Amino acid sequence: MAEIEHYVDPEDKSHAKFKQVENIELNFLPRAVQESGKTDCIKETIGNAVKTGMVDNETLGYFIARIFLFLTKIGVDSKRLRFRQHMGNEMAHYAQDCWDAELESSYGWIECVGCADRSAYDLSVHSARTKEKLCVRQALPEPKIVERLEIDLEKKKFGPKFRKNASLVESWLVSRTECELENLQKQLNETGKAAFKVEGIDEEIEIDTSLVKIERRTRTEHIREYIPNVIEPSFGIGRVIYSIFEHSFWTRPEDSSRVVLSLPPLVAPTKVLLVPLSNNEVLKPILEKVSQALRQQKIPFKVDDSSASIGKRYARNDELGTPFGITIDFESTDDDSVTLRERDSTKQVRGSFQEIIEAIKKITYDDLSWEKATTNLKPFETKVEDELSELSVN
Repeated sequence: MAEIEHYVDPEDKSHAKFKQVENIELNFLPRAVQESGKTDCIKETIGNAVKTGMVDNETLGYFIARIFLFLTKIGVDSKRLRFRQHMGNEMAHYAQDCWDAELESSYGWIECVGCADRSAYDLSVHSARTKEKLCVRQALPEPKIVERLEIDLEKKKFGPKFRKNASLVESWLVSRTECELENLQKQLNETGKAAFKVEGIDEEIEIDTSLVKIERRTRTEHIREYIPNVIEPSFGIGRVIYSIFEHSFWTRPEDSSRVVLSLPPLVAPTKVLLVPLSNNEVLKPILEKVSQALRQQKIPFKVDDSSASIGKRYARNDELGTPFGITIDFESTDDDSVTLRERDSTKQVRGSFQEIIEAIKKITYDDLSWEKATTNLKPFETKVEDELSELSVN
């Protein structure tokens, strides 16, 4: 589990970076569609979703878009990702709006990330429990006249009435929110008394109009004081990882025994497989040279110098999710050139090992495509893939 707690002004839930994501298109399953008995997603930009009120506010929309970008960057298939809005009977009573990022798997659609506007509930509860004021104080540009409910206590009557519990009852009453004061006022106006439970006191507490007075008053304020609302994205890490494995796992059309795990290079544990063509001593110096260069660039790699054919070595690392293979052959000893193979397409290019490593860095860390990163490298034709096909048949 991983969570973000982003606090926001309840009167201004805009987000400074919302324009950076407003044109991202997402698959939405809003409450209204679900209530009609359907599960058809609506494809819409997050900007329009907020503008029309389908998503409650910009900050919530910003984090929904960022969740999408994060999930797709680490390997989630965008076609198997949707954002489902909570129904009224499943959303917490204090929540303003709530959406789940659901991923399609062999188990159906499963909730992997929740993103909720939890209003001021979290800090209000913490404040009530700790007796600490958790609020923001903001100087107003000019004085403001406000109306709010206030409670007055007849303290001379509290001691005799509640004795040792007087301070607990008083603390409970003065820490009530505007909504809670409204409920108490309603009970007092209708029945002349109100009953409630106070933590630390076994019996129910009852008050009447002789002990408290709750009324709405007008005041001039120079300081705005408010409890921040919280936007909370919450990630189920295990579910996300499992779904990525499902979304990334496939077999080559020409041979169902050739399995591929298409992890994005950024998240693949091993980025490069170093494959010497043979165990000939002549290849060891250039193998060490390339290994050292990869270490210096902090690119995770491993060497497969087993006796298996080069095709089999490629195939078993395709299954492990290794995105790139560097082949070292006898020509490498003459000019430091090596061959770079891309896992999913099996395309290969050739160049100096420095150029090859630079291309790997651009694809992995700079988000360049294979085509752009290898523009200056020479396409390389090989019989390795043909050899694999023949091996699978035999």
